[in-house]
Amino acid sequence: MKKLIKVVAAIIENEQQEILCALRSPEMSIPNMWEFPGGKVEANEDIYSALKREIDEELGCKIETFNEVFNDNTHEYETFIINLISIKCRVIGGTPTPSEHSNLIWLKRENLDSLKWAPADVPAVEQLIQEK
Repeated sequence: MKKLIKVVAAIIENEQQEILCALRSPEMSIPNMWEFPGGKVEANEDIYSALKREIDEELGCKIETFNEVFNDNTHEYETFIINLISIKCRVIGGTPTPSEHSNLIWLKRENLDSLKWAPADVPAVEQLIQEK
């Protein structure tokens, strides 16, 4: 049976209504595809704490989360299953800087579909585009 991994993703929006998009590095699984930054939820950790910790580790900045799930999607890849929980948030300290990712860009909602997204992130991307 495939392993189920619970992952949280940050939908970080700036004051220009742009969304932060992160490019997975060639060394990562699902390489060279775009995603919302985040990571695995550890045992005994709630999704909001996990997201704040992951963004601090991956992007070196502090975020404030909205206390609701924006999108909850389970996607089956070849070797594992991911339960991706996307949460809207905003930066409250520091500037997002990639440490694990190849690149970070800010995009308007209507331009999000110009990127090649990791399959698990697609439902959240589509929801954002429709939201306006």
